Amino acid sequence: MNFDQKICNLLIKIPKGKVSTYKYLAEALNCKAYRAVGNALNKNKSPEKYPCFKIINSSGFVGQYKNGQKTKIRLLKKEGIHIKNNKINLGKYLYKFK
Repeated sequence: MNFDQKICNLLIKIPKGKVSTYKYLAEALNCKAYRAVGNALNKNKSPEKYPCFKIINSSGFVGQYKNGQKTKIRLLKKEGIHIKNNKINLGKYLYKFK
């Protein structure tokens, strides 16, 4: 299984109404390649199946999305995630991989 496939397998584990970070995603893969994680997410050809919009910055900032930040915010809100000033309360919405 390649790096991108491993990321996709982790994305589908994030429950509805939760987000994770590039850092936690990389750590779940036993690496510190945060940029590589971002690049893999950007190449995701099936965002409906592999919800890459659920990955945000460690600061809680929504961050970028290949379909645009407004689309990412709309998708996150659709999941019930409250966003204020383009930030998400990690204390409430963060999912940490086990």
